[in-house]
Amino acid sequence: MNKANQIKIQILIGLSLLVILCISCKNVFDNTNTKKPNVVFILVDDLGWKDISCYGSDYYQTPNVDKLAKAGVSFFNGYAACTVCSPTRASIMTGKYPAKINCTDWIEGHKKPYAKLKVPDWTMYMDTTEVTLAEAFKLNGYTTAHIGKWHLGEDAIYWPENQGFDMNKGGWSKGSPNRNVAMGSKGYFAPFGNPRLKDLPSDEYLTERLTNEACEFIKAHNEKPFFLNFWLYNVHTPLQAKEEKVNKYTALVDSSAYQKNAVYAAMVEHMDDAVGRIIDELERAKILENTIIVFTSDNGGLIGNKKNKVTDNYPLREGKGNMYEGGVRVPSIIVAPDMIDKGTKSYTPIISMDYYPTLLELAGLELPSSIKKEIDGISLLPIINNENAYEREALFWHYPHYHTQGAKPYSAVRKGDWKLIRHFENDSYELYNLNNDISEEQNLLNENPEKVLELKELLFKWYHKVDAQFPTENPKYDPNIK
Repeated sequence: MNKANQIKIQILIGLSLLVILCISCKNVFDNTNTKKPNVVFILVDDLGWKDISCYGSDYYQTPNVDKLAKAGVSFFNGYAACTVCSPTRASIMTGKYPAKINCTDWIEGHKKPYAKLKVPDWTMYMDTTEVTLAEAFKLNGYTTAHIGKWHLGEDAIYWPENQGFDMNKGGWSKGSPNRNVAMGSKGYFAPFGNPRLKDLPSDEYLTERLTNEACEFIKAHNEKPFFLNFWLYNVHTPLQAKEEKVNKYTALVDSSAYQKNAVYAAMVEHMDDAVGRIIDELERAKILENTIIVFTSDNGGLIGNKKNKVTDNYPLREGKGNMYEGGVRVPSIIVAPDMIDKGTKSYTPIISMDYYPTLLELAGLELPSSIKKEIDGISLLPIINNENAYEREALFWHYPHYHTQGAKPYSAVRKGDWKLIRHFENDSYELYNLNNDISEEQNLLNENPEKVLELKELLFKWYHKVDAQFPTENPKYDPNIK
C-alpha cells in the first residue's frame, strides 16, 4: 500500500470517528428527529449559459429546468472551474481548483506535439486519495449513487464505485456516448456499449435509460437519505436525438436567431425531460420538499464550426475550451428545503468548487478541519438564505493546454466586475469589465494599468498557492504544422 492511500485511510477513519461522535452528541444530524435532506446533483455536459429558457434562450424549450429556477436561486454569474469537462468534474467532487490537483485538461487531452509550447504532464484521473463529495456523504450515513457520465480516469480503479459511490450506472472512462462500429454501439441510441450499463431489450435512447435508472434508485432508497449524482451525457456530441423532437425544432427554426440547430435543441429537450421525470419521482415519493437539487454544466456551450454549428452563446463570447465568458459561464441553480425567497436571481460570481461546502452545510454535515482547510470552494448558504454575507477575493482559471476549438494555453482571474486573461504563447494580457461589456469586446488593458497590476499580482500569488503547472518552450515547435 502506498503512502498516499495510507493517508486516505487515516482520513476516512477520522471521518468515521467524527460521524460517530456527532451521532452520540446529536448535534450534526437527526437532532430534531427529522430526516436528513436528500441530494440530487444534476450535471449536464457542455450545456451553455444561454441554452436554458430562463437564462434567455428563445429557441430551446426547458420548462422543467425553469421550474427548478422558480423553486430555488439562479446564479447568473455561475462559472465552471474549467472550460472543459474533466477538470470541472474533479473540482465538484473535491471542492478544489483543478490546478491544485493537476487535473487541468480533459482526460485524454488534445495532443499538439509541434505547437509553440509544450504542455505539462497533468493528472489524467481524479486521485483516489481525495476525499470526494460522495465519500463525505457516505460517511455521514447516506446511500450514494452515480448515474451517467464520469470521465475521471481511464482505469476502473478511478471510476465512481471506487470514489465513494455505492452504485454506478453508466460512469466509466468515456467522455461521450460510445459510438463504436466494431462493437455495434451507436452513441445515444441502443445498444450503448457501456461496461457500466448493461444493454436491455427495452433500451432506445441513452438519456431515457439513465433517467429510468435514476428514478428506480429514488424509488428504492426514499426511506433513507441519499446522495445522487445524475450526470447526463447530454448535450455532448455526437448530436443525436429522437426524430419527433428533431422535427419539432426544425419547424421552429428562425433563420434570424442565433440558436438554430434543431438536433441540438432536441437534445436539450431530452435533458429537460429527464429533469422533469426526476422532479416527478421525488414528488411521488413525497420527498421533493426535503431534497436539495443542484443543476449546472461542466463548461460553456460547444460552438462547433461553420459547417457544423452546435449552439450559440451570444451575448457571451466564444464557447467550450475558450477562456472568454462563453466557454466558462454556465447556468447554475440550487433548490434547497425551506427556502424563504424562492425564484430569486443572484449575480454574485460562484464556481464549481462551491458546491462541496454548500451541500455539506445545507445537509448539516461536518468534516475534519484538516480536510476543510484544503477545500477552495466557499459555502453559498448566505446567498441561498439571502443574507448578503458572501465574500470572496477572486476567482481563478488555469488551462496550460491546447484545445480543438482553437484555444491556446491561458489563465484568468476575475475580481468584482474585472477579468484579466493571460495568454502564455506570447505572455500577453487582456482586461475586461464584465458589468459594462459582457461580450468582452473592449480590451481595457492600456486604460487601466493599476487594475492590471492588481489582478496580475493576485494571479501570481494564486499560482504559488496551488502550485500550478506551466507550459514550457517546445523544442519540436514547427509553425508550419497546425
